[in-house]
Amino acid sequence: MSQSRFNQVFLTQRVILLRTLQRMVNNHSTAEDLLQETYLRVTRALSERPIDHLEPFVYQTARNLALDHLRSRKIQARTLQEDVPQAVLQSVAAPTSTPEDATQAEQLLEHLSVSLGQLSARQQQIFILSRLHGYSYQEIADQLDVSLSTVQKELKLIMAICVGVAERLDQP
Repeated sequence: MSQSRFNQVFLTQRVILLRTLQRMVNNHSTAEDLLQETYLRVTRALSERPIDHLEPFVYQTARNLALDHLRSRKIQARTLQEDVPQAVLQSVAAPTSTPEDATQAEQLLEHLSVSLGQLSARQQQIFILSRLHGYSYQEIADQLDVSLSTVQKELKLIMAICVGVAERLDQP
């Protein structure tokens, strides 16, 4: 299957692909981004190997990208809801917040950045794998060759540091 054949398939299926992605992610600009990523991934795959059934491959690639996006969004939302106290979530600046709210949120992020920067390398790895990549405690333990208990204790300590920073900023 050649690149020109793929371009032809992509152009004829573009509108349908875009609608499918839009229904999946419920956002037009995200769907456009995923459509572009689909094009790039399929182009890369074609340069590496022949693809016999191009159209289903394009649809499956787009679908997988949308599912990855949704999974990432779900992990991010879960992380916020599970790990951050409600009072802290409410103090983060919203687009229509006051300048004072925005300043407070900025200070919170600066203080959190400093505090997290003082963690050990292993603690930083645990935090990143858990909160940014969505790894389970067991996956982290296996990857870092530490016990499950160590991962749990380290994350509890890290979250206590984050909550402490937020509480200190709230006090007059």
